[in-house]
Amino acid sequence: MNAIFSPGKLMLTSEYFAIDGALVLAVPTKLGQEFFFDEKDDERSLIFWQALHQDKHWLTAVIDYKKWQILETNIPSSAEFILKTLKNVQQLSTTKFKNNLTYHLKTNLQFPADFGLGSSSTLMNNLAEWAEIDPFHLNTISLGGSGYDIAVAKEKSAILFQSKPEIKVEKVNFNPSFKNELIFIHLNQKQDSREGINLYKSKIKSPELVNEFSDITKKILLCDELEKFSELMMIHERKIADFLEISTVKEKIFSDCPSFVKSLGAWGGDFVMSAKFGGFKDYFWEKGFTTIFEWSNIIDL
Repeated sequence: MNAIFSPGKLMLTSEYFAIDGALVLAVPTKLGQEFFFDEKDDERSLIFWQALHQDKHWLTAVIDYKKWQILETNIPSSAEFILKTLKNVQQLSTTKFKNNLTYHLKTNLQFPADFGLGSSSTLMNNLAEWAEIDPFHLNTISLGGSGYDIAVAKEKSAILFQSKPEIKVEKVNFNPSFKNELIFIHLNQKQDSREGINLYKSKIKSPELVNEFSDITKKILLCDELEKFSELMMIHERKIADFLEISTVKEKIFSDCPSFVKSLGAWGGDFVMSAKFGGFKDYFWEKGFTTIFEWSNIIDL
């Protein structure tokens, strides 16, 4: 079988405000999603879909793409999402699902689904690359969202991203001298980003505030000292907390942490970023957070 790979992502700046065009800095992760494909000219017009999570079976579905019906599956709700997405692929593609071929399609998500590293965005980008269609368009009609995660999967690089007035992606060299001092801690739960986005959308925001996050992103990209980087991250957290009128993750869980703690993406779950300090592993372990990555273990730059 032929294969395509898309990396996962971590959003370092402008969470939520990315929707309104704030400049985002995001980086690719070493783990991502593999996509394997094979086509057989057997006149059956079927899709055999198999999805693995970390090489273990998760979802199977057999789909008739002439009638767009699920013939067999072990998880109906997930199979419905796959059917909807593949129907969108057919709509956008000039070649896929246009004849009577049978498609054998297999995915393998390399990271735990609750890591929030982009199980959907890596799927969208893999399908788009396979079908030679625009991944941003596929993502918009299938899922929605700003599209920064699609940009990371597509470029396989650190990026600056803007969603408005139109999608703008710039590959950047983000290689801070203090990168080996940074750590990424998983909060043992998957955050529902739609819930956070709905809260954000319910608030009135000004163009000036959106621009403030773009300015912070630019400063972070140019940062060459951990102290300054930490200060900017704390300012970033405070601004979002004040706007959403909720506590920061540091206030909620890590109030006695001697370093900054910065949410990455939707607040309340997935990963946070911090910096090493004496006994940092024991500190987080004692609070029940045992999944801790250093830069070189998780970031693919």
